Amino acid sequence: MTTTLITGANRGLGYETARQLIAAGHTVYLGARDPERGKQAAADLGAQYVQLDVTSDESVDAAAQQLDSLDVLINNAGIPGPRKEIRELTADVFREVFELNVYGPVRMIHRFLPLLERSDNPVIVNVSSGLGSIATAVDPDVASNVPVWVPAPAYGSSKAALNMLTVQYARQLPNLRINTVDPGYTATDFNGHSGYQTVEEGAEIIVRLAQIDQTGPTAEYLSLHGTVPW
Repeated sequence: MTTTLITGANRGLGYETARQLIAAGHTVYLGARDPERGKQAAADLGAQYVQLDVTSDESVDAAAQQLDSLDVLINNAGIPGPRKEIRELTADVFREVFELNVYGPVRMIHRFLPLLERSDNPVIVNVSSGLGSIATAVDPDVASNVPVWVPAPAYGSSKAALNMLTVQYARQLPNLRINTVDPGYTATDFNGHSGYQTVEEGAEIIVRLAQIDQTGPTAEYLSLHGTVPW
């Protein structure tokens, strides 16, 4: 049986990803910062709850001690950052967003890599965004299933960094399948339910990449529509 850990999974895309993977036969550990919400979400889904704050080394270490094995790590937890005019953005704003969206996945991969490397089919899925595509940002004519000119410099920059991290890890860990995904503009609490996709549609590419075997892609940036331009 495949053991999967999903960060930020008590709602939205993480929750729906957990639901679909449980239906596919995975044993899912549902990571969430808030114990009350996390435990309720896990109970509703039939998942295992693990308290997890990806901005905390201590929390990540404690979570790792609860697992004996791991096949799939899904780095889903993230924040959009404040909606501010660019002249108002400070280094502190960027630092807060990068702490969760970039350093969080780094903490998770570093701590859980020993478990993943013991798996026969180790997989990492980093949940990115179309806003992390530099090619799309500089060319509004590039086909994309998310709005291009959303004013989110900290968020977009953090996802571009996550994309590069994905490639770096994948190239140096060839025995793992490591990819980054753009779920598309999905209606969740994350965006005030303004997205035009359902959460089921948004989770589909995450679920698909979580189920690949060692013949599957690695070091790729993918959406339901195919390869996303870097």
